[in-house]
Amino acid sequence: MENPQFLFPLIFLFFLFFLHPITAIPTIHPDFIRTSCAPTLYPELCYASLSRFTNAIQSNPTRLARAAIAVSLANARRTAAYLASLKEQADPQVAGPLQDCSSNFEDAVDEISDSFGQMKTLWSGAGSVRFQLSNVQTWMSAALTDVETCTDGFEDVDDGPIKTDVVNRADFVKKVISIALAMVNYVANNSTPP
Repeated sequence: MENPQFLFPLIFLFFLFFLHPITAIPTIHPDFIRTSCAPTLYPELCYASLSRFTNAIQSNPTRLARAAIAVSLANARRTAAYLASLKEQADPQVAGPLQDCSSNFEDAVDEISDSFGQMKTLWSGAGSVRFQLSNVQTWMSAALTDVETCTDGFEDVDDGPIKTDVVNRADFVKKVISIALAMVNYVANNSTPP
């Protein structure tokens, strides 16, 4: 009888190559993300935040929009958590705007989360794709408005480290939401299944 140590790799290779279906490796257009980001308001930020998802996105606009929404959601959640922690230590001058901003970010997180959920089921046959995309456009626009309202609330607050930090973080979230909304708008105007 042959050495069992020698047979194990052969059996493994047999199962790997002959019993596992071989699927084609999708073609990935290397410039798809950069080209898709070019018409956004923030093309460099768009590319920097989405290029790490190249393998998942491939050359699919729906997947690109979903990834952009996921980036928006992660940043909005992180900023919402930061704002909630700041409320505990805020001085009276920024307490009111900070509370409002925190509430706006909670709303934005809910809207972006709803958008992400809708995008995950977009082509599943559960309802009109056009209607679903319209929902996503509405929710992402509302999230953008919520974040803008947050920064508007700090206009009458004296400059200081908290104001600067909150406004800078909110501005970043506005940018990634804007990018995601641009990607969703592209899908809505050129809707094709993934």
